[in-house]
Amino acid sequence: MSISERGFNAVAAASPKKRDAPFSLHLSFEEKTALKNMAAGEPLGAYIKAVLFDEARTGVRRSKTPACDGQAVGRALGELGKSRLSQNLNQLARAVNMGALPVTPETEAEIQDACRAVKDMRDALMDALKDGGAP
Repeated sequence: MSISERGFNAVAAASPKKRDAPFSLHLSFEEKTALKNMAAGEPLGAYIKAVLFDEARTGVRRSKTPACDGQAVGRALGELGKSRLSQNLNQLARAVNMGALPVTPETEAEIQDACRAVKDMRDALMDALKDGGAP
């Protein structure tokens, strides 16, 4: 029995396609930037379809990345630097490690944890400021 006798070709030809092939559109850098601005965070495909087919744009999905207020993050980073908190914690940790500050192992661990927390805050603020604070 051959494949054609089993009707394989007819069955394969009759099965519906799940999706049409994607449509490609070439835009200049300026055109794409303008389109992104018009979409205001909505996925470009959804925005283009809504505009082309005059669909209501309810339930607009925004970017998953929260907006970053670069000036506020910068001020927070500046205040953290002015407070000298990280330097003071580092001095305490050095005194503990040299034995000049008698503390228990638990206190030493808490000081080390505080130093790491300050560094983590600084790193998080610096990451938020990357690319001028843009999401």
